[in-house]
Amino acid sequence: MKKSDKKLDNQIRLALNELCESNLKSVNGFEWLTHQANFARFPESLMVVCVFNDNESLAAAKQSGELAAIESRLISILNNLNIKLNKPTKHFHFDTEQNCTETHAGNWAKRLQSL
Repeated sequence: MKKSDKKLDNQIRLALNELCESNLKSVNGFEWLTHQANFARFPESLMVVCVFNDNESLAAAKQSGELAAIESRLISILNNLNIKLNKPTKHFHFDTEQNCTETHAGNWAKRLQSL
């Protein structure tokens, strides 16, 4: 990874960390988030994964409009970092601890590789 890629990755991480802290306080069932990217194919390869504790919490967040609000905040964060995505919502994935436990025995590294 080039030095400029590491710097951008760190900027993304810091910005997403602020969003994560905010979501932990305000979004019921929200647990954590992460991102991954192949900087040889950036920004097309960027994926932000937001994780809820269970499918019920995820469904409630979707129904209440919280997922749309999170997507809007993610787009704003990326725009502030001058990361322009043609179809931003294709770069966001919402998942649950419950799904990971059921399909990947709780192994998030394996689950994230399958996205």
